[in-house]
Amino acid sequence: MSSTHRTIDRRSFLKTSAAVAGAFAAPYFVPQRAFGANERIVTGHIGVGGRGTQNLRPFLENAGVLCDVDTRHLEKAIKAVEDLNGRKCEGYGDYRHVLDRKDIDAVVVTTPDHWHALATIHACQAGKDVYCEKPLSLTIFEGRKMVEAARKHQRIVQTGSQQRSDDRFRLACELVRSGRIGKLQTVLVGIPDVNFAGPPVPDSPPPPELDYDMWLGPAPERPYNEKRVHYLFRFFWDYSGGQMTNFGAHHLDIAQWGLGADDSGPVEIEGTAKFHPEGWYEVPMSCHVTYRYANGVTIELGQGEKDIPGGITFVGSEGRIFVDRRKITSTPEEIARQPLTAGDVHLYASKDHHQNFLECVKTRKPPICDVEIGHRSATVCHLGNIALRLGRKIRWDPKTEQIVGDQDAAGWVQRPYRSPWTLG
Repeated sequence: MSSTHRTIDRRSFLKTSAAVAGAFAAPYFVPQRAFGANERIVTGHIGVGGRGTQNLRPFLENAGVLCDVDTRHLEKAIKAVEDLNGRKCEGYGDYRHVLDRKDIDAVVVTTPDHWHALATIHACQAGKDVYCEKPLSLTIFEGRKMVEAARKHQRIVQTGSQQRSDDRFRLACELVRSGRIGKLQTVLVGIPDVNFAGPPVPDSPPPPELDYDMWLGPAPERPYNEKRVHYLFRFFWDYSGGQMTNFGAHHLDIAQWGLGADDSGPVEIEGTAKFHPEGWYEVPMSCHVTYRYANGVTIELGQGEKDIPGGITFVGSEGRIFVDRRKITSTPEEIARQPLTAGDVHLYASKDHHQNFLECVKTRKPPICDVEIGHRSATVCHLGNIALRLGRKIRWDPKTEQIVGDQDAAGWVQRPYRSPWTLG
């Protein structure tokens, strides 16, 4: 299960992706091979701990090979697959071995965020379709490179924003876009705060089961600390973006869907954040961010705010709609009760996010949360974090994907990679 299973040049997969057409320019993607109606798609899984385990369950019958830099996670996941399928399942500590396998049709990337771009781009270059956990990227630059790679190599890439495959969220967006609440004015997005107890813990040698150098990958060199890895990576800037990219990636994605902004984004972003004075994590414990769109609509994101309920609230001139993972409600109540008509907006419908990906691997139709959509939604998250970290308003051009009039802020669109890793 070692990352030294066999020698591979770390630069062997690294190629420069050429700029290609936008999100919906390629409605049909060239298959690596043709699938029979009942033929099993064989998946490789890159990252099988925590959320990776959750993403493995829907694919247990498809799983052909697993990868994780922690042998404890890897061995547990291998046993689960072998117990279900009654056949041997191989495991690796280096994802590039998975991509070398000719019997693997698609990969599921559930690594920490700082690995999403490299794993996805290399998979596209290797001819694999990709299901990548949200947020799609760690930076805006990475996200665009991921879109370019998917388009260049004609790969299906589904972003794991599974709320798109929930009837409640789709209905809320259909009602909003059909004008049921009148002119859309504001979208309220509520996400949880961060308030972990306890003091920092000292750095220590990494445990023997963890290939810590591979875990870091392109991230900056840091001493091992148990509070920076596995689930807790989400709360350090080197690897993620706090609750903004954790829950915000879900709810801002739905806000974008309701706005009809899957190929666009805000033009101004500003906010304020509070940081825990004794917290051992780096990201905000709470924040408020205002996003302004060119059509005058605003998104007000509140992290840990009592006045903004967890979920998404669409506020219009004639009513409002609230939706979360449990319910959809409206004011007036009849807005959500009256069924859609043939003349209303009907959006892409999916009952199962993972199954939608498998279906698209076979049909070559775009998935419900295509890589461009995932990139645009992640960009909204990243812009919010940039504004919070700089403590000032930033202006964004969603067409050129550039921060306007602020050279310092523009530098945050991309981050350097630790040698020898590079996007090219």
